[in-house]
Amino acid sequence: MNPSVTLAAPAKVNLFLRVLSRNEDGYHSLETLLCLISLADTLQAERREGRGVTLAVEGADLGPWEDNLAVRAANRVLEATGHRFAIHLSLTKRIPVRAGLGGGSSDAAAALQAVNHLAGDVVPRHELLQFAAHLGSDVPFFLSGAPLALAWGRGERMMRLPPLPPSPALLLTPKISIPTGEAYGWVDKSRTTSWKRGAVALDLDALSRWGDIGRMAGNDFEAAVFGRHPQIRSAFEALVTTHPLLCRMSGSGSTLFAIYRSIRDRDDAAMMLSRKYGTVTPVETLAAPMTPVNSAAAAR
Repeated sequence: MNPSVTLAAPAKVNLFLRVLSRNEDGYHSLETLLCLISLADTLQAERREGRGVTLAVEGADLGPWEDNLAVRAANRVLEATGHRFAIHLSLTKRIPVRAGLGGGSSDAAAALQAVNHLAGDVVPRHELLQFAAHLGSDVPFFLSGAPLALAWGRGERMMRLPPLPPSPALLLTPKISIPTGEAYGWVDKSRTTSWKRGAVALDLDALSRWGDIGRMAGNDFEAAVFGRHPQIRSAFEALVTTHPLLCRMSGSGSTLFAIYRSIRDRDDAAMMLSRKYGTVTPVETLAAPMTPVNSAAAAR
């Protein structure tokens, strides 16, 4: 039997998200508060004879496998360890695709950890974090295992924070996918060429309470996305009427989320929304990283 490791790859929500200035390399700097939630993909990495990475996906159409972030992450570790073996990835998707929940980035972080484990954990942690930063802005957060963190730049600058109290939450995913690149373009078009915005001073103590976060929360993608997709605006307005502690769009959309005081409030909100505005998914925010689903010993 080939050595393998299976990991849960959790989704995230952006409790706030500010799009700062566009850099000379074309990428935007961000300031965001990231929080893990209980919805998760499952990634199994199996060590095989040969070279390269193969991928089997269940639950979603992810397009060309060679463009998949988990495949690229696995290849990074194989390159760093001298291509001593091949990897087969089996990915079960539960996180909606192109919906602002970071599913692809979480899968990539899980692949980095799993393949390194199968290689005997020879790639040091700081090097894995460098790989993560090159793969995508959310990958370092997922690799860190932090349930709550502030991130800046392209996600490579990060401050781990004490977790918030675990709380019931609701995801509302309209039947619209938002390509991240297009969403950035919409934000740019809404701003003048001389527009500049820097990071702001934050009260870290306030980031320990849902009520305070609710008052400071915001997402710079919302106005641009809502303006082009009235269905998402309508879904957001409907979600706000369920009286959550906090209600926002995650990432560049299209998923909306709301945090509630109690499971009863969350479940009542789910019944009120039904399926009119999209897929409704009850979840919880996490106060600790998810544990491995299964871990088999790595062959040296």
